[in-house]
Amino acid sequence: MQKTGFDNDKYLKEQTNAILERVEKFDNKLYLEFGGKLCFDYHAARVLPGYDPNVKIRLLQTLKDNIDIVLCIFSGDIEKGRVRGDFGITYDAATLKLIDDLREWGLDILSVVITRFEGQQSAVIFKNKLEHRGVKVYYHFPISGYPADIDLICSEKGFGKNEYIKSSKPIIVVTAPGPNSGKLSICLSQLYHDHKNGNKAGYAKFETFPIWNLPLKHPVNIAYEAATADIQDFNIVDPFHLSEYNEIAVNYNRDVESFPILKLILSRIVKSDSNKNDPLYNSPTDMGVNRAGFGIIDDEIVCQAAKQELIRRYFRYNTEYILGKEKKDTVERVNLLMQELGVKLTDRKVVEIARKSSEEAELTGKGNEGIFCGAAIQLPDNKIVTGKNSHLLHAASSVVLNAIKILANIPDEIYLLSPQIIAQIAKLKKGILNADSESLNLEETLIALSISSTTNHTAELAMNKLSKLKGCEMHMTHIPTPGDDVGLKRLGVNLTTDGRFSSRNLFVN
Repeated sequence: MQKTGFDNDKYLKEQTNAILERVEKFDNKLYLEFGGKLCFDYHAARVLPGYDPNVKIRLLQTLKDNIDIVLCIFSGDIEKGRVRGDFGITYDAATLKLIDDLREWGLDILSVVITRFEGQQSAVIFKNKLEHRGVKVYYHFPISGYPADIDLICSEKGFGKNEYIKSSKPIIVVTAPGPNSGKLSICLSQLYHDHKNGNKAGYAKFETFPIWNLPLKHPVNIAYEAATADIQDFNIVDPFHLSEYNEIAVNYNRDVESFPILKLILSRIVKSDSNKNDPLYNSPTDMGVNRAGFGIIDDEIVCQAAKQELIRRYFRYNTEYILGKEKKDTVERVNLLMQELGVKLTDRKVVEIARKSSEEAELTGKGNEGIFCGAAIQLPDNKIVTGKNSHLLHAASSVVLNAIKILANIPDEIYLLSPQIIAQIAKLKKGILNADSESLNLEETLIALSISSTTNHTAELAMNKLSKLKGCEMHMTHIPTPGDDVGLKRLGVNLTTDGRFSSRNLFVN
């Protein structure tokens, strides 16, 4: 069983109080920029063992009577079809999913804002789709010279041209399906309208990482750098906080770099009674309300977990580089971070065992189309189970079946899948659908298992153990096929791969 290094209840109490205290400072009206993932924050759960991936939703439920939620999405992301890596869906689809997820938790949204809109037809279609489902949608527009031209920004031709989003609640949570969606600009635009109308609203930022009260080179903060290596983010000591309070606090480069101009914009928007500019905050750290660091109850556990996340990030970026989706610089950046903490790829236990399984498959000649794939998964009791590909099963299928057999205490020689079912699926794939291979991918294997379970009680016992694989560490020597990838995502395993192709074909479907 995974050891716990984070206390959700302690964190919730600290975080709730911090937000309520902040809203009281601003005449009971606060725009709270919610960074990171609102739902299913699996990065946080991996680096802070015990962290509930949906604890931020629980936080919003605690504050439910005091909040409105605004979602934003950059029109350019809609146009380009930008994909959210953890779910493999586009940002516009992720926005729809986020609305559904919030509603399942009893939370509805006030509106969606399409930011930096420049007439993109795909954004218009997205707006129409939402409005036909009863969701209020606003356009916000690009501002020439943003963020440097403060005179223009803080005018009717800048923030003033954005339509005001009306809310009766004291806290307006502004969030998005991913980074660079325009959350800050929405908050500032709302502040501009509020203060123009005499309402002394305020702004604050909620961002889990980096954790400001952990050391700069703490593994948890280094793991955040690895997670954002593709957008070139890095952590630094907040120089403004150090200068003002003689206290070390960690922030990330974009917040620190943008703080002077943000401070000027806030000062221009927010006027004090004496008609002098009121800067509100002395540092980027001052702007934040994050209390995640106070939820850590075992530093050694989270340090080890964060180091493992570094390895996972390396493998992910390396695979994406091989697929042509990522830059080599990103892979090299994470490699340097690993070296900085003395972390090696083989510190991930399943890596060498999966590679050995692949070598064994090659020695026995039991591959598929001459390609020998190995897989290894670490079960909740730390036992490691292996699998390899064959003319019947993909390596992912093999390792999952072997794993649930062990979890259900089923002897290895007992079949979970009826040979007749496998034969009929192979006939369908190869003989009728003209597939390149009759070998069953994981998605097909799970369907076959569910069919077998109707007449085979042993298969049913094994199938009921599939949920135990969620959160387990797994490594494959080859990139999973689409059918394997879908199945593994649904099972919720933490997968890494060596980035080798599982077929000689250029097109795999």
